[in-house]
Amino acid sequence: MTLSSNDAANKVTDNQTTDKIVALGGFPIRRTTSAALVPLLQQKMQHQVALFFANTNFIVKCQAHQAQMSGDDTVIVNDGIGVDIATWLVHRHTFIENLNGTDFIPHFLQSLGSEARTFLIGAKPGVAQRAAHKLQNDYQINVVGVRNGYDEAKDIDALIHAINASGANVVLVAMGNPYQEQWILNHRHQLNASVLIGVGALLDFLAGDKARAPALVQKLRLEWFYRLCLEPSRLLRRYTLDIAQFLIICLRTGDRINNASQPGG
Repeated sequence: MTLSSNDAANKVTDNQTTDKIVALGGFPIRRTTSAALVPLLQQKMQHQVALFFANTNFIVKCQAHQAQMSGDDTVIVNDGIGVDIATWLVHRHTFIENLNGTDFIPHFLQSLGSEARTFLIGAKPGVAQRAAHKLQNDYQINVVGVRNGYDEAKDIDALIHAINASGANVVLVAMGNPYQEQWILNHRHQLNASVLIGVGALLDFLAGDKARAPALVQKLRLEWFYRLCLEPSRLLRRYTLDIAQFLIICLRTGDRINNASQPGG
Protein backbone atom coordinates (compact mmCIF):
# COMPACT_ATOMS: atom_id res chain seq x y z
CA MET A 1 0.00 0.00 0.00
CA THR A 2 1.27 3.50 -0.79
CA LEU A 3 0.27 7.01 0.15
CA SER A 4 0.88 10.19 -1.77
CA SER A 5 2.99 12.83 -0.07
CA ASN A 6 -0.04 15.14 -0.12
CA ASP A 7 -2.07 12.60 1.89
CA ALA A 8 0.81 12.16 4.34
CA ALA A 9 1.56 15.88 4.72
CA ASN A 10 1.85 17.14 8.26
CA LYS A 11 2.16 20.91 8.23
CA VAL A 12 3.44 22.79 11.25
CA THR A 13 4.16 26.52 11.28
CA ASP A 14 7.27 27.49 13.24
CA ASN A 15 9.02 30.85 12.94
CA GLN A 16 7.31 31.45 9.59
CA THR A 17 8.67 28.13 8.27
CA THR A 18 6.24 25.46 7.09
CA ASP A 19 7.28 21.90 7.89
CA LYS A 20 5.84 19.30 5.58
CA ILE A 21 6.50 15.76 4.46
CA VAL A 22 8.18 15.29 1.08
CA ALA A 23 8.16 11.87 -0.55
CA LEU A 24 11.51 10.74 -1.93
CA GLY A 25 12.52 7.20 -2.81
CA GLY A 26 9.45 5.94 -0.96
CA PHE A 27 10.43 7.65 2.32
CA PRO A 28 8.61 10.47 4.14
CA ILE A 29 11.29 13.15 4.51
CA ARG A 30 10.53 16.22 6.58
CA ARG A 31 11.19 19.53 4.84
CA THR A 32 12.23 21.70 7.76
CA THR A 33 15.04 23.66 9.40
CA SER A 34 17.32 22.94 12.34
CA ALA A 35 15.54 25.67 14.31
CA ALA A 36 12.19 23.88 13.86
CA LEU A 37 13.58 20.35 14.20
CA VAL A 38 14.95 20.89 17.71
CA PRO A 39 11.58 21.67 19.37
CA LEU A 40 9.88 18.95 17.32
CA LEU A 41 12.27 16.33 18.71
CA GLN A 42 11.96 17.74 22.22
CA GLN A 43 8.19 17.38 21.95
CA LYS A 44 8.42 13.81 20.65
CA MET A 45 10.82 12.91 23.48
CA GLN A 46 7.79 12.68 25.74
CA HIS A 47 7.44 9.20 24.28
CA GLN A 48 10.22 7.89 22.01
CA VAL A 49 11.43 9.03 18.61
CA ALA A 50 13.97 7.74 16.09
CA LEU A 51 15.81 10.27 13.93
CA PHE A 52 17.40 9.29 10.61
CA PHE A 53 19.36 11.39 8.12
CA ALA A 54 18.44 10.56 4.54
CA ASN A 55 21.38 10.89 2.20
CA THR A 56 21.67 9.06 -1.12
CA ASN A 57 23.14 5.98 0.57
CA PHE A 58 20.26 5.84 3.06
CA ILE A 59 17.68 5.95 0.25
CA VAL A 60 19.38 3.05 -1.57
CA LYS A 61 20.32 0.85 1.39
CA CYS A 62 17.22 1.24 3.57
CA GLN A 63 14.50 0.44 1.02
CA ALA A 64 13.45 -2.71 2.89
CA HIS A 65 12.78 -0.73 6.09
CA GLN A 66 10.35 1.85 4.75
CA ALA A 67 7.30 0.39 6.53
CA GLN A 68 9.05 0.56 9.92
CA MET A 69 9.95 4.21 9.31
CA SER A 70 6.53 5.49 8.29
CA GLY A 71 5.06 6.12 11.76
CA ASP A 72 4.85 9.25 13.89
CA ASP A 73 7.58 7.83 16.12
CA THR A 74 10.17 8.30 13.34
CA VAL A 75 11.55 11.50 11.84
CA ILE A 76 13.59 11.46 8.62
CA VAL A 77 15.37 14.59 7.42
CA ASN A 78 17.43 15.42 4.35
CA ASP A 79 21.22 15.21 4.22
CA GLY A 80 23.30 16.19 1.21
CA ILE A 81 23.14 17.75 -2.22
CA GLY A 82 22.19 14.48 -3.93
CA VAL A 83 18.87 14.41 -2.08
CA ASP A 84 18.27 18.05 -3.03
CA ILE A 85 18.90 17.30 -6.72
CA ALA A 86 16.54 14.31 -6.71
CA THR A 87 13.86 16.32 -4.89
CA TRP A 88 14.06 19.02 -7.54
CA LEU A 89 13.75 16.40 -10.29
CA VAL A 90 10.66 14.88 -8.66
CA HIS A 91 8.96 17.89 -7.04
CA ARG A 92 10.59 20.93 -8.67
CA HIS A 93 11.74 22.31 -5.33
CA THR A 94 14.60 21.60 -2.92
CA PHE A 95 14.87 21.41 0.86
CA ILE A 96 15.07 24.53 3.02
CA GLU A 97 18.30 23.60 4.78
CA ASN A 98 20.88 20.83 4.63
CA LEU A 99 20.38 18.93 7.90
CA ASN A 100 23.51 16.80 8.16
CA GLY A 101 23.94 15.00 11.45
CA THR A 102 27.53 16.10 11.99
CA ASP A 103 26.38 19.69 12.52
CA PHE A 104 22.90 19.11 13.89
CA ILE A 105 23.46 16.48 16.57
CA PRO A 106 25.87 18.43 18.82
CA HIS A 107 23.53 21.44 18.47
CA PHE A 108 20.52 19.32 19.46
CA LEU A 109 22.31 17.76 22.44
CA GLN A 110 23.35 21.20 23.66
CA SER A 111 19.73 22.34 23.40
CA LEU A 112 18.81 19.68 25.99
CA GLY A 113 21.31 21.12 28.45
CA SER A 114 21.79 19.14 31.64
CA GLU A 115 18.87 16.88 30.70
CA ALA A 116 20.91 15.16 27.97
CA ARG A 117 22.31 11.77 29.03
CA THR A 118 23.97 10.37 25.94
CA PHE A 119 25.13 6.85 25.10
CA LEU A 120 27.42 6.24 22.09
CA ILE A 121 27.44 2.97 20.13
CA GLY A 122 29.59 2.12 17.13
CA ALA A 123 32.82 2.79 15.25
CA LYS A 124 36.15 1.03 15.79
CA PRO A 125 37.55 0.36 19.28
CA GLY A 126 38.66 3.59 20.95
CA VAL A 127 36.79 5.93 18.61
CA ALA A 128 33.64 6.24 20.74
CA GLN A 129 35.75 7.03 23.81
CA ARG A 130 37.55 9.85 21.99
CA ALA A 131 34.24 11.13 20.59
CA ALA A 132 32.80 11.12 24.11
CA HIS A 133 35.77 13.13 25.35
CA LYS A 134 35.17 15.69 22.58
CA LEU A 135 31.45 15.99 23.39
CA GLN A 136 32.14 16.38 27.09
CA ASN A 137 34.95 18.90 26.83
CA ASP A 138 34.02 20.98 23.79
CA TYR A 139 30.21 20.84 23.98
CA GLN A 140 29.62 20.18 27.72
CA ILE A 141 27.43 17.18 26.90
CA ASN A 142 26.97 14.44 29.49
CA VAL A 143 28.03 11.08 28.02
CA VAL A 144 26.91 8.22 30.27
CA GLY A 145 28.31 5.28 28.30
CA VAL A 146 30.17 4.12 25.19
CA ARG A 147 30.49 0.84 23.30
CA ASN A 148 32.37 0.20 20.08
CA GLY A 149 30.59 -1.35 17.10
CA TYR A 150 32.64 -4.56 17.14
CA ASP A 151 33.17 -6.90 20.11
CA GLU A 152 31.27 -4.67 22.54
CA ALA A 153 28.14 -4.69 20.37
CA LYS A 154 27.95 -8.46 19.79
CA ASP A 155 26.05 -9.32 22.96
CA ILE A 156 22.80 -7.47 22.29
CA ASP A 157 21.16 -8.30 25.61
CA ALA A 158 24.20 -7.06 27.56
CA LEU A 159 24.37 -3.91 25.45
CA ILE A 160 20.70 -3.07 25.93
CA HIS A 161 21.04 -3.71 29.68
CA ALA A 162 24.05 -1.36 29.82
CA ILE A 163 22.19 1.40 27.97
CA ASN A 164 19.12 1.17 30.20
CA ALA A 165 21.21 0.90 33.36
CA SER A 166 23.12 4.07 32.39
CA GLY A 167 19.94 6.14 32.42
CA ALA A 168 20.62 7.36 28.89
CA ASN A 169 17.81 9.27 27.21
CA VAL A 170 19.70 9.79 23.92
CA VAL A 171 21.40 6.95 22.04
CA LEU A 172 23.67 7.66 19.07
CA VAL A 173 24.25 4.63 16.82
CA ALA A 174 27.19 4.82 14.40
CA MET A 175 27.20 1.69 12.26
CA GLY A 176 26.61 3.04 8.75
CA ASN A 177 23.62 2.40 6.47
CA PRO A 178 21.62 0.21 6.75
CA TYR A 179 23.04 -1.40 9.87
CA GLN A 180 22.46 1.49 12.27
CA GLU A 181 18.87 1.85 11.05
CA GLN A 182 18.30 -1.91 11.42
CA TRP A 183 19.72 -1.85 14.94
CA ILE A 184 17.50 1.02 16.04
CA LEU A 185 14.36 -0.40 14.45
CA ASN A 186 14.97 -3.89 15.86
CA HIS A 187 15.75 -2.81 19.43
CA ARG A 188 14.03 0.52 20.02
CA HIS A 189 11.19 -0.99 22.07
CA GLN A 190 13.66 -2.65 24.44
CA LEU A 191 15.26 0.70 25.25
CA ASN A 192 14.15 3.31 27.77
CA ALA A 193 15.86 6.15 25.87
CA SER A 194 13.67 8.89 24.39
CA VAL A 195 15.74 9.63 21.27
CA LEU A 196 17.57 7.14 19.04
CA ILE A 197 19.66 8.58 16.22
CA GLY A 198 21.56 6.97 13.35
CA VAL A 199 24.70 9.07 13.11
CA GLY A 200 26.92 7.52 10.40
CA ALA A 201 30.50 8.77 10.65
CA LEU A 202 29.81 11.34 13.39
CA LEU A 203 31.91 9.57 16.02
CA ASP A 204 34.85 9.37 13.61
CA PHE A 205 34.60 13.10 12.94
CA LEU A 206 34.35 13.96 16.63
CA ALA A 207 37.26 11.67 17.49
CA GLY A 208 39.40 13.26 14.76
CA ASP A 209 39.82 9.97 12.88
CA LYS A 210 38.18 11.47 9.80
CA ALA A 211 38.61 15.06 8.66
CA ARG A 212 35.71 17.27 7.73
CA ALA A 213 35.97 19.31 4.57
CA PRO A 214 37.16 22.92 4.84
CA ALA A 215 34.41 25.47 5.47
CA LEU A 216 34.45 26.74 1.87
CA VAL A 217 34.03 23.21 0.51
CA GLN A 218 31.11 22.65 2.88
CA LYS A 219 29.53 25.93 1.79
CA LEU A 220 29.79 24.86 -1.84
CA ARG A 221 28.18 21.55 -0.83
CA LEU A 222 31.13 19.56 -2.13
CA GLU A 223 31.94 17.73 1.09
CA TRP A 224 31.01 14.45 -0.64
CA PHE A 225 33.77 15.08 -3.22
CA TYR A 226 36.26 15.90 -0.46
CA ARG A 227 35.47 12.60 1.29
CA LEU A 228 35.68 10.72 -2.02
CA CYS A 229 39.20 12.08 -2.56
CA LEU A 230 40.21 10.92 0.93
CA GLU A 231 38.58 7.46 0.70
CA PRO A 232 38.26 6.56 -2.99
CA SER A 233 38.29 2.79 -2.55
CA ARG A 234 35.46 2.89 -0.01
CA LEU A 235 33.31 5.62 -1.53
CA LEU A 236 33.79 5.33 -5.31
CA ARG A 237 30.87 2.93 -5.77
CA ARG A 238 28.62 5.04 -3.53
CA TYR A 239 29.17 8.14 -5.64
CA THR A 240 28.94 6.42 -9.05
CA LEU A 241 26.87 3.24 -9.42
CA ASP A 242 24.86 3.79 -6.24
CA ILE A 243 24.03 7.36 -7.31
CA ALA A 244 22.55 6.03 -10.54
CA GLN A 245 20.51 3.50 -8.55
CA PHE A 246 19.41 6.28 -6.18
CA LEU A 247 18.12 8.47 -9.01
CA ILE A 248 16.29 5.54 -10.61
CA ILE A 249 14.58 4.73 -7.29
CA CYS A 250 13.56 8.37 -6.73
CA LEU A 251 12.19 8.86 -10.24
CA ARG A 252 10.37 5.52 -10.18
CA THR A 253 8.65 6.10 -6.83
CA GLY A 254 7.82 9.75 -7.52
CA ASP A 255 5.61 11.20 -4.79
CA ARG A 256 4.66 7.85 -3.25
CA ILE A 257 5.45 6.95 0.35
CA ASN A 258 5.63 3.23 1.05
CA ASN A 259 4.13 2.29 4.39
CA ALA A 260 3.62 -1.45 3.84
CA SER A 261 6.09 -4.29 4.25
CA GLN A 262 8.00 -5.30 1.16
CA PRO A 263 7.51 -8.86 -0.16
CA GLY A 264 9.69 -11.21 1.85
CA GLY A 265 10.57 -8.40 4.27
